[in-house]
Amino acid sequence: MKATHFFKLLSITVLIAAGFIACKKEVEIYLPEQTDLSSKSYVKVYNSVINTSRNYVYVDNVPITGAGLSFGGLFPSVSYYSAIDAGNREMLIKDTLVTSTQKAISFTSTFDAGANYTVFTYDTVNNTKYLLVKDLIEQPTDTTSRLRFANLVFSTTPVPNVDIYSLKSKANIFTNVSTAQVTGFIPFASNISDTLYVRTTGTTTNLAQLNGISPAERRSYTIVFRGRYATTTGTIARTLSSFTTY
Repeated sequence: MKATHFFKLLSITVLIAAGFIACKKEVEIYLPEQTDLSSKSYVKVYNSVINTSRNYVYVDNVPITGAGLSFGGLFPSVSYYSAIDAGNREMLIKDTLVTSTQKAISFTSTFDAGANYTVFTYDTVNNTKYLLVKDLIEQPTDTTSRLRFANLVFSTTPVPNVDIYSLKSKANIFTNVSTAQVTGFIPFASNISDTLYVRTTGTTTNLAQLNGISPAERRSYTIVFRGRYATTTGTIARTLSSFTTY
């Protein structure tokens, strides 16, 4: 009995020690600490390709996304960027499903150290396109915010340019913006709820609206006109939305 008890205790001790070693190895492998970001660039991806549901992003053939990006999705999903090595980098955005007919987006570009970039994808599954925009972030010294506009709406026929009208200001804040164009950032009032309208340039015809936008001070935001221009209901209807850029 004593011998049996001794071997039981020995077995338990060995198992505990093995578990401790295994946990220690896991921490060493999966929790590397990265403190030097001086050679990094910062990237985010906004997906406005109609009818997409599982887009994944790769840098130099290494995946940087977790869950797939669907139509209207943003990576990272919060107001941060994903750090990548600066320099000449190859980016790939695709649906990994074997039976997918989606055209992959693949390009190579030089990313500057310390700079911020947004990749906007747009159009349709069979004709995916992209815009790589260097985000010139200016953090205000006053209490205002910053706002820019991306016109990524889709149409099979040419559509007119658009304005963005602010109900609070009672004026256009962006004018004559063509499709596949991203404006620069402009000062915008913060902590005040506003309604923005997309209008055909030079008219008061509302195409879509964004209710209750209330930017926080010293933050930067992007508003996006996306969806199918001729569609007014459903998941791919023309829509004005926003996301926090910085």
